[in-house]
Amino acid sequence: MDTETKQWMEAFARRMDRAFGGRVVFLGLQGSRARGEASADSDIDVVMILDRLEPRDLETYRQAAADLPDRALLCGFVSGRRELAAWDRGELFQFVMDTVPLRGSLAEIVGEVGLPEARRAVHTGACAIYHGCCHSLLHGLDAEGLAALYKSARFVLQAKCFLETGIYHRKTASLRRSLRGRDREVLEGWEAAKGGTLSPEDRAALGEKLFSWAGALLAGEREGERKKGGESL
Repeated sequence: MDTETKQWMEAFARRMDRAFGGRVVFLGLQGSRARGEASADSDIDVVMILDRLEPRDLETYRQAAADLPDRALLCGFVSGRRELAAWDRGELFQFVMDTVPLRGSLAEIVGEVGLPEARRAVHTGACAIYHGCCHSLLHGLDAEGLAALYKSARFVLQAKCFLETGIYHRKTASLRRSLRGRDREVLEGWEAAKGGTLSPEDRAALGEKLFSWAGALLAGEREGERKKGGESL
């Protein structure tokens, strides 16, 4: 996290403390700004967990953040403690691993995440990507949709790498060095797709590549389960 982002987060925290008092149980930052890979117009992906969350709290949040610098870039995740603790464990893998804590502990809310959560993250992520590719290739694959699918694939790659090596690579350069073959091609596809300047032909080719990769992940999981079941008979 660069100095400018750190100062912005400190100003944000002061605003939220004034608005909510001691009800803020966790503050953190995700995404490119947490990784130190942001551009000037990158989103500011803030995580804020309150002791509980009511509809009126969202209006309080909105008003407290209204005149912050770069307010239009603020996004991220807001939740009550109880709801986050009940979240899908596969989604919690990426959520926890990608979050740089600034106050509080996610482990105290959701417990530790590890291999079971990473395995579920890979499976559910591959399912969603496969379905998304089918839908997009049938009905039209625009630049924004392709970028979103490849962004999801990057998260799956992080979980898959963790399953295989026990290492979570937050930074893109580190993740790239760890990947080989089709996995590396998918990461390169993410880097190409997020620019949004590909031709329709290049988008279609990347969509087909992602479709095949997600399908192979699911087929490989199924084959692994079949062999494991056979060995136990």
